Amino acid sequence: MTSQGSAHGRFNRAIQQRNLWAAESSLRQLGSISLEDALGYLALLAEQKPERLERAAVRWHGRLETEASMLTLAESQLALAALASLCAGERDGVDVLRRLLRRVRPTVVPGPVILTRGSGPRSKPYSSRASSSAILRIQAE
Repeated sequence: MTSQGSAHGRFNRAIQQRNLWAAESSLRQLGSISLEDALGYLALLAEQKPERLERAAVRWHGRLETEASMLTLAESQLALAALASLCAGERDGVDVLRRLLRRVRPTVVPGPVILTRGSGPRSKPYSSRASSSAILRIQAE
């Protein structure tokens, strides 16, 4: 651990300070994050890089579906509606999703975060860890 603390601590500080570059740098080191942490990242992405938000939101919902074993169809629809409103510029969706997370309590250990350089067939991942459909892939363009 450095004098700046753990990668998770740096990630949390970057989210609080609204520093997208530092948050993504910390994500590359973490290897895995909780859905709550990923939601903080989505909120920051919505503010600073909304063109990348929809793809990340779909991945976040995929993780929610996989990790929340007691998620109902109505709760899944609520999450999708809140994510769609976030993508449309409504920041209230984040609060709805946080309340939903408290209610459904995801139980699966978070999967690795895979950040890719750019997009397209020649993109190289920063992490070579194998992934399942529950992984939040964040497209760093």
